[in-house]
Amino acid sequence: MFKKIIKGGNKKHSKSDSIDGSLHGYGLPGSGHPGSGTNSSVVVNYASRPGHNAKSSNPCPRTTLPPMFAVEPLPLFKDVAVSDRQNLFLRKLQICCFRLDFSNNLKLVREKEIKRQALLELVDFIQSGSGKITERCQEEMIKMVVVNIFRCLPPASHENTGQEAKDPEDEEPYLEPSWPHLQLVYELLLRYIVSSDTDTKVAKKYIDHTFVSKLIDLFGSEDPREREYLKMILHRIYGKFMVHRPLIRKAINNIFYRFIYETQRHSGIGELLEILGSIIHGFTLPMKEEHNLFLVRALIPLHKPKAVSIYHQQLSYCVVQFVEKDYKLADKVIRGLLKYWPMINCQKEVLFLGELEEVLEATPTAEFQRCIVPLFRQIARCLNSAHFQVSERALFLWNNEHIVGLIAHNRRVILPIIFEALERNIQHHWNEAIHGLTANVLKMFLEMDAELFDECEAWFAEKKAKARDVEEQREMIWKKLADAAAERGGDHMVTV
Repeated sequence: MFKKIIKGGNKKHSKSDSIDGSLHGYGLPGSGHPGSGTNSSVVVNYASRPGHNAKSSNPCPRTTLPPMFAVEPLPLFKDVAVSDRQNLFLRKLQICCFRLDFSNNLKLVREKEIKRQALLELVDFIQSGSGKITERCQEEMIKMVVVNIFRCLPPASHENTGQEAKDPEDEEPYLEPSWPHLQLVYELLLRYIVSSDTDTKVAKKYIDHTFVSKLIDLFGSEDPREREYLKMILHRIYGKFMVHRPLIRKAINNIFYRFIYETQRHSGIGELLEILGSIIHGFTLPMKEEHNLFLVRALIPLHKPKAVSIYHQQLSYCVVQFVEKDYKLADKVIRGLLKYWPMINCQKEVLFLGELEEVLEATPTAEFQRCIVPLFRQIARCLNSAHFQVSERALFLWNNEHIVGLIAHNRRVILPIIFEALERNIQHHWNEAIHGLTANVLKMFLEMDAELFDECEAWFAEKKAKARDVEEQREMIWKKLADAAAERGGDHMVTV
């Protein structure tokens, strides 16, 4: 039966069998030469993959399959002999190289379903491990993947439309209309990479630097489903293909630099940071200089963009991983956070305080002492914030036992810095919950060191008295000036 189908591949198709101009095939695998037909509107490109020519040695015999000019159903793998399955695999890849128009759901419904079923069978064939595919099949499969996934991404809504750029959090993501097929192509690639039957030495011929670079570029897709698959695939590639590791790190670096210093627009920052989180987890000590530079030049500046809230959870995880790996980086990280600390964005301040707590949990006393003064000056400003969530989040730092231990050990430096802020909260803050939390912190300091607490209280009272004297003197000077002006100007003097 299968031989009849193969022989029938060269028969002429009637006009009713031809596919309209909305169907395109690119780089069809298994085709030895371009076919011509007056009734076919399929555009076929048979250019071979760069770096591989017809003379290259191949351990498996290369049979030339007849070109396909229409999407026609093929038999199931289970319905053909084992010896014919490799050729059937190639024929199904040919079908999957036709790219169909998804702008109209009512168009080419039959062809779309045939391609979907072919992709499902290919995924099952790879996943089941029912037969180890030949090197040629691997090459043609990667060609099919390239045809389907590497494409021009549509511009974001703020690009070249004349519309005002919206907040990235408020934008509706663009969902890829061809996802029913694209998902299966990604699934096939993922199953191929994770399969124990996949020989890395063979696979890296086709999953090369160019392929990986283009794969990373696809993280700019607005479709979150696509980015999720890309994240899993790139992570597996990083783990399985050691030759690609420096390239992947460098490419991610470049995306971050472009995002921070040029566009501040990229859909896949969160997913890339997730991949980096697991990469950083595998770093060994002593840390390479390359990794330290990445922390200083990319990760810490990623706190600057306005859209940091979208990816902050993943960013915070990466930063904390660095500190847990090498505690000597704690001072550098804390000072970096202080450098990019938001001035007027209260929601960002809450995020920064949460990250700061995680960093401090991994910070030993020696590193903590290096940044006490600038750190607690900033915390004092947060304590007095009119936004109760900022003030509350800063006060929650005293609920962490490790941080309380650090503060207790360095209380003689810390309490004089924040005592005034705590007293101002008690006297002037509008939120009752803040009053209660502040009172608890003051009580904690009193129990730590009553003598120091009394000293700070006396110093604060003296400072208030001096401020009151200065205010009285200022009012007295203004009164004298007003009286002198009244004597000279008489009734024409206007007082405020």
